[in-house]
Amino acid sequence: MGTDHPTPARDFAGYLESYVDEMAFGDEDPAVIVDRYHTPDIAWTSDGIRLDREKLVAHARPVRRNVTGCRVEVAETLVAADRVAARYTLRATTRKGRETLTEVYLFGYLAPDGRLRHIDQITRTP
Repeated sequence: MGTDHPTPARDFAGYLESYVDEMAFGDEDPAVIVDRYHTPDIAWTSDGIRLDREKLVAHARPVRRNVTGCRVEVAETLVAADRVAARYTLRATTRKGRETLTEVYLFGYLAPDGRLRHIDQITRTP
C-alpha cells in the first residue's frame, strides 16, 4: 500500500472518503482499489447482504456508470486495536439528477497489515 492512500488503521475517516471516491470516480481497476484497502477474504455485510471481494469489485461498475457526484461526510470514527467504527453520511447524485442521502453505521475488524477484513454496516435513508 502506497503512502498516497490512507490506511483504515491509520486514518479511518480518510479511508472512508478515499475508498468511496476511488471506487466511484477512479481510473484504476476496481480490483486494485478493493485490494488496497481490504484483505482478499473481506466479508462486508450491509443491511444483511454479504459482499465478498468479487461482489465489491462488481459493485463499482454500475456505480461508475450511474453516479456523477458523491460525497462522504464523516461524523465520527473510532479505531481501537483491531476494531473500527464509524458514523457517516453518503450523498450521491445520479446521471438522471436524482440525489440520495444515506446514513451509515459501520463496525469492522482490521487485519494485522491495517487493511479491513470484516465489516458489518447498517444504513438508513433519513
